[in-house]
Amino acid sequence: MPSVSDTLTIKGHQLKNRLTMAPTVKFGWAGPDGKLSDRHVAHYIERAKHGIGLLCVEATAVTPDGRFTDGHIGLWEDGQIDKHRLVTDACRELGVVSLIQLNHTGNVTNPAIGEAKGPSSVPTRSGVSREMSIDEIHAMQQAFISAAVRAKKAGYDGVQLHGCHSYLINQFVCKTTNLRTDEYGGSDENRARFASEIIRGIRNECGSDFLISVRTVGADPDLASCAAVAEEYLKAGCDLLQVSSGINEPEDSVLHPGENFTKVNALGVRFHEIFGGRVPVSCVHNIFTPEQVHAFLDKGLVDLVDLARAVLADPCFPEAVLSGSDYVRCRNCPRCQYGPFAKDRCPATILRQKAGRSFAD
Repeated sequence: MPSVSDTLTIKGHQLKNRLTMAPTVKFGWAGPDGKLSDRHVAHYIERAKHGIGLLCVEATAVTPDGRFTDGHIGLWEDGQIDKHRLVTDACRELGVVSLIQLNHTGNVTNPAIGEAKGPSSVPTRSGVSREMSIDEIHAMQQAFISAAVRAKKAGYDGVQLHGCHSYLINQFVCKTTNLRTDEYGGSDENRARFASEIIRGIRNECGSDFLISVRTVGADPDLASCAAVAEEYLKAGCDLLQVSSGINEPEDSVLHPGENFTKVNALGVRFHEIFGGRVPVSCVHNIFTPEQVHAFLDKGLVDLVDLARAVLADPCFPEAVLSGSDYVRCRNCPRCQYGPFAKDRCPATILRQKAGRSFAD
């Protein structure tokens, strides 16, 4: 069974332990130009300093119309590359493997940013989305591939494709948002084709040692279909499956009797049962204590644990997992208070500052 401190080599990149920082968007930290800000740089370098093995920079738009807001970072042009080198250089010096997550919002695009479009014309929060043509699909795939090339130029060890949480790749996978009858719809293989062709394109452009992860949906709502989609990703060249939720609530059956974790945690565990030994698999969601991390890894339930709010609340959380040092725990607020749009301030951040431990947030 792996321990938290065990190394893991993926595509020639050695992770110094089994802890990863999951991508968490910093809304409003960027300007309309989509460039990384000084605040972003300080934030990620701070998290890289305290024991994390793999760091994944937040969802990054591959086209201007695929952003969440006009304060969302992107890699749709070369002028956005330079600032990222400050993050990747620091990660390399600290022995941290770095990825950046690539995304397009698709049919849930902010109307102030762009048109809602996706695999099919379906009802959305703001009306009805427009079905993408084959030419548009191919152009969007190229936008992902070009963004990955820029990520490599910026010094990232690889990229993560955002294939869950209701965004464009997830929309192609999900049977309720993909009603197509051509080669991009219908069967599991066809619904996976949009992302699989992106993976192959990235591999062709970025080389054999470039790490390609997919943050994939574990059940939307059924496990078997999403596992079949992930199988296509592996055939295309995916190196790491980081498993989370999708558009539809997973079926209750993904959580087995007696398991004391969430259904989203269970998706990673179920995928590890299917794919373990072939490709590393991680789990995520509401993991706030070292005991939870050890429960997943010490029992061999997954290969890696993705940490999100735990390392937002306290960058030193990985050190607490690895050595038992003190940390400030995320309070799991019903509405997360981390970030510039929060009504109040993150209580964990306040507690850190009261203890004289103020970090770059």
